[in-house]
Amino acid sequence: MIASMTAFGQGKFAASCGIVSVEIKAVNSRYLDVLFRMPDEMRLAEQPIRERLAKGLTRGKIEVRLSYARPVVETEQQLSEAAMQRLATQLAHIRTILPDTESPRFNEIINLAGGQQTQTEPEEWAQACMAALEPALAQLLEGRQREGARLALAMLETAKQVSAIVSEVETLMPVLLATQRDKLAQKLKDTLHNAFQNGFTHISGAELSERIASESSLFALRIDVAEELARLKSHLTELEYLLSGHSDTKAKQKASSAQVASVGKRLDFLFQEMNREANTLGSKAGSLEMTRAAMDLKLLIEQMREQAMNLE
Repeated sequence: MIASMTAFGQGKFAASCGIVSVEIKAVNSRYLDVLFRMPDEMRLAEQPIRERLAKGLTRGKIEVRLSYARPVVETEQQLSEAAMQRLATQLAHIRTILPDTESPRFNEIINLAGGQQTQTEPEEWAQACMAALEPALAQLLEGRQREGARLALAMLETAKQVSAIVSEVETLMPVLLATQRDKLAQKLKDTLHNAFQNGFTHISGAELSERIASESSLFALRIDVAEELARLKSHLTELEYLLSGHSDTKAKQKASSAQVASVGKRLDFLFQEMNREANTLGSKAGSLEMTRAAMDLKLLIEQMREQAMNLE
């Protein structure tokens, strides 16, 4: 399945220690790069989350943001009348020794009132984080696949334009070759006539015709782009195969996970090869039509390459 590297996912899990929230943002990157933003209480979950992401993702810059909220019931218990009475007694006792002691603020009262409660163990936070991670990761993967499908469709539409240009050049090639051959032959004749105005007494007509035909053939070979067009058509077939999202079952069984998951990198290499053929096509251009075709091909290939940079 074609997947983009850009997506977002979020998940929550309600545990006894609190409500844990996980947000995952993913953007383009050449490799898998995971960045964490989390409270210190949740640091124990960093390595398990990193390992879990590595199983589902192969490329992308991933930002994982974790946060939590204490249960409302716990706050109410902290603000119980008995707890506040205990704090008042302790404060009065302290002021008998330190008369200038100020009264605590509201947040400090909350923390002091719950000071005797058992703190949440890091293992509990880690378990809650992993539970909240799963729905966030599932949402992220679904978003990447939807975006990947849209990018694949856009590239296939562009590939049709490339195929149309290749077909057009193939149709024009016999006429272009014949035209260029005739132009070169006439140019050679004119050059020889200017050089030998008194005639070709030292060269027979058959030999002259043979030389002209030889030079014309060599020039035609230099501007013939049949091989480049054939390779472009082959690359287009491979492109359609990679973007189809499905392949032969036996091929899937034989392919390694790295091969299946590196569509973006394979496409990047494929577009490099296509661009090389378009450059050769432009260098061999013997007419304005060929030059325009080569330029259009390069533009379309670059469009697809930029879209492929978003794929995993």
